[in-house]
Amino acid sequence: MLELLKRKEKVVGIKQTKKAAELGRLEAVFIAHDADLRVVTQLRQLCEEKQIPVYGIESMKQLGKAAGIDVNASVVGIEKNQ
Repeated sequence: MLELLKRKEKVVGIKQTKKAAELGRLEAVFIAHDADLRVVTQLRQLCEEKQIPVYGIESMKQLGKAAGIDVNASVVGIEKNQ
């Protein structure tokens, strides 16, 4: 599943991912297990409402690396094909 992060367009970070989810632009969301619960709880609920699959990743470091960025990431969203 992490291969999607390398092949598809993505949004990184809680604000961008939440906005994309609200607009119905996401096909999946990845959330790091060590992300701050206060930050990701609202996004999880939004994804549930919008029926967007949510996948857990071991750490923010691993998620950032899989997304191809040089910093840790708590959340990454995979955009739908346009």
